[in-house]
Amino acid sequence: MNAKPIRISKFLSQQGICSRREAEFFIQKGWLKVNGETVVEFYTTVDDNSSIELDPKAKAYQNRLITVLLHKPVGYVSGQPEKQYRSAASLITQGNQQRNSDDPPDNRAVMWPIKGLAPAGRLDIDSTGLLILTQDGRIAKRLIAPDSDVEKEYLVRVNRNVRPDQLSRLTVGLSLDNVKLAPAKVDLLDSNYFRMTLTEGRKRQIRRMCELVGLEATGLKRVRIGNVRLGSLPVGKWRLLRVNESF
Repeated sequence: MNAKPIRISKFLSQQGICSRREAEFFIQKGWLKVNGETVVEFYTTVDDNSSIELDPKAKAYQNRLITVLLHKPVGYVSGQPEKQYRSAASLITQGNQQRNSDDPPDNRAVMWPIKGLAPAGRLDIDSTGLLILTQDGRIAKRLIAPDSDVEKEYLVRVNRNVRPDQLSRLTVGLSLDNVKLAPAKVDLLDSNYFRMTLTEGRKRQIRRMCELVGLEATGLKRVRIGNVRLGSLPVGKWRLLRVNESF
């Protein structure tokens, strides 16, 4: 609840209606009303008692925003290119798009080149699997906000057999950077292979957790984020988030 007035862009972001940047864009377009009056100033403030109305054009704009699922290969960075390493976004090409005959109908047109795609979360250069890139600030906030509770599921292979005490410590009891980690779900699939599910996303978190218990992660693949699975998407290929999918 917001007892004190706050900027409308912050309020809309907190409510999950749109991102701050989108709110400012809507103000520029005249697509936002507060208490029946069109908002013309970015610094306009609102509270919980304010009546906020989005123009149908704003909602149509949001419906056109695309979100991409990419099967990131090893050797690509999630964000901006680094030295000799390419950005995962460079794989979002027409030739790399995966379409399946059983996909539900989708009326969104992909305009080339795609602009404004940003990674919603990280996947380190030595890891593979599901990476989300989106134009939609609502989805980005849902996945990477500090208070996000969206699960991320990984398959992890380590350099030796996992002892029961190591498995227990991975589940609960570890700290990184002097911060206690939230409990993780860990299911042993083979002697040196397990599934780990987290709600956090600290830098190289799983590799560092393994190091803390005397293991080395030799292979790491993210297979699920929230309700969205990597499935059979080939390495290096991408597809649109389907209209019947949500995180």
